[in-house]
Amino acid sequence: MQLALNLAKKGKGWTSPNPLVGAVVVKDGRVIGQGYHETYGQPHAEVNAVASAKEDVAGATLYVTLEPCSHLGRTPPCSDLLIEKKIQRVVVGTFDPNPLVAGKGIERIRNAGVEVDVGVLEKECQLLNEVFMKYIITKEPFVVMKTAMSLDGKIATVTGESQWISGEASRQQVHNLRHELSGIMVGVETVIRDDPKLTARGPNSKNPIRIVVDSQLRIPLASTVLTQQDTAKTIVAATERADSERVKTLKQMGVEVIVTKEKSGRVDLRELMKTLGAMGIDSVLLEGGAALNFSALEEGIVDKMQVYIAPKIIGGKHAKTAVEGAGVADLKEAFQLNRMTAGMVGEDLVVEGYLDK
Repeated sequence: MQLALNLAKKGKGWTSPNPLVGAVVVKDGRVIGQGYHETYGQPHAEVNAVASAKEDVAGATLYVTLEPCSHLGRTPPCSDLLIEKKIQRVVVGTFDPNPLVAGKGIERIRNAGVEVDVGVLEKECQLLNEVFMKYIITKEPFVVMKTAMSLDGKIATVTGESQWISGEASRQQVHNLRHELSGIMVGVETVIRDDPKLTARGPNSKNPIRIVVDSQLRIPLASTVLTQQDTAKTIVAATERADSERVKTLKQMGVEVIVTKEKSGRVDLRELMKTLGAMGIDSVLLEGGAALNFSALEEGIVDKMQVYIAPKIIGGKHAKTAVEGAGVADLKEAFQLNRMTAGMVGEDLVVEGYLDK
């Protein structure tokens, strides 16, 4: 199953909105076939694993990270293939929460006389597909808030200089994350201040859809995210207060404009998440500024935080921190994280945790 998990990870960034799945065929104690879901719309992991087998798979055991599908989608049901090929036993990492599957795949192959075991490395298999698990149930994107700060919590100096607080290894890991997730979201202040590209830089990388939260459409028309539509698509989220002529201009540039209702003078982030989910965006990397970060936490749209802490002390009473906004009045109102992990990437400490909802 660990081998199947490692195979599944090779599909990161390419299978959305499908899950990451790996499969291994074992016969007489030997691995005779292996495969993973490589690209959305292409054959599933089980199909690739069986196709790669160097001998007849009849009587073999198939290890797969996620329950085999039982419905006809862009590809035929994998459960039918396993029955047809006379696989003797199937070991499943975890159930598929997709209502079209949800135990039906396992029931189907069991009814055909195939021995089935479920729950091997289950937590690891669920964690691998945390994006899929949320999106398939809620139809809203899984949101990862990422920030880089100094050891004393600053994201910039008092003059506004912020490049680069984190090290090269951390920055490359963030570019990998941009490749893996469907969208990347920032506030308009970030665009005005830094004019970022918001692309994934690395070999064989896929660019995320760029999402700019801009209540009144103050985004400069010469911004890279607007002028380089051939590099990556850009969506701008505004409120009904935005100038209609400005909306028309952006649309003429090929930019998609989403108009939400207003909440506390800003874009309603919960409504925005529902709209993005309906557009097929299953995950968002939030690289917002301090104000947008607080709004995102306050509105409860953040699922996971990833904080890169550099071994630097910046200081400065007025130097910006990662989360500002109105803040909370009492400690009991603080945003609580759980399932915390920590590790090193290059010279930086990386802390991850999930928001307690």
